[in-house]
Amino acid sequence: MTVTHDKLSMAQALNQALRDAMAEDPAVVMFGEDVGPLGGVFRITDGLTAEFGENRCFDTPLAESGIVGMAVGMAMNGMRPVVEMQFDAFAYPAFEQIVSHVAKMHNRTRGRVRLPMVIRVPYAGGIGGVEHHCDSSEAYYAHTPGLQVVAPATPADAYALLRAAIEAPDPVVFLEPKKLYWSKEEIEFPVRAPGIGTAVIRRAGTDATLIAYGPSVPVALEAAEVAAQEGRELQVVDLRSIVPFDDETVCAAVRATGRAVVVTESAGFAGVAAEIAARVTERCFSSLAAPVRRVTGFDIPYPPPKLEHFQLPGVDRVLDAVDDLQWEQ
Repeated sequence: MTVTHDKLSMAQALNQALRDAMAEDPAVVMFGEDVGPLGGVFRITDGLTAEFGENRCFDTPLAESGIVGMAVGMAMNGMRPVVEMQFDAFAYPAFEQIVSHVAKMHNRTRGRVRLPMVIRVPYAGGIGGVEHHCDSSEAYYAHTPGLQVVAPATPADAYALLRAAIEAPDPVVFLEPKKLYWSKEEIEFPVRAPGIGTAVIRRAGTDATLIAYGPSVPVALEAAEVAAQEGRELQVVDLRSIVPFDDETVCAAVRATGRAVVVTESAGFAGVAAEIAARVTERCFSSLAAPVRRVTGFDIPYPPPKLEHFQLPGVDRVLDAVDDLQWEQ
């Protein structure tokens, strides 16, 4: 097998994942708003229509409910549709289809009908977007039984997780951090990365554990770099997959340090960070030297672009939470 190395952005890695999946399996189709000749708002589907034809990668009307509903029918009949919700909050009109049909079809039919489909959602902030363009909507999907929910933080993981999502027999909500589309790294092909449901340790540390996913992972890593200059070694766990959740890796990491901070962009109340904090507390209580802290977005609608730096968790807020972990004087 030939091994190649390419330095790709996350957007390019996602494009390559779609291209490779479509080349290997004629049942894979890609559709959504402006994903055809234009290549999508973020150019994730650039060149796919030219290469595979308008029957394999095509534009749809501006009707998210119809996009997802059509994908359900295709998946029921042997195809593997991948759909794009142009922006995170644009997906809400499709939410009824996702909750009522996408998530329930397997259970409703006692496993006789499965839906191998992927719902791609460019999500989260950091691009100076306005309301409806920068939501962190992962809690809605994570709270819906029957859905797998993943959020890559690196180009290599974006490629590997999207390929795994397309090959999965059940539906996957694939959250793509918009502000990381232009982040780059060298990727070794064929990619050897864990699949859905596996977290990874991005940085070793002995004093406390930072738990993050998607757009919050670079923030956690930067905070760990700053903390190291101040004499604290922070471990960073990248969840990669919100559902299924990797309790084993996360809890082993927290038990090793005895302290934990969860970092997410989404609102704190009833959010994914709250669930992570609860799971860690239940499973690691006897190992914790302090309560689990959360650093999240505020419980408000997404603010205007000039104010989003207040909304998004930053290094200072993460380090303040670390300082609150009841260190011995």
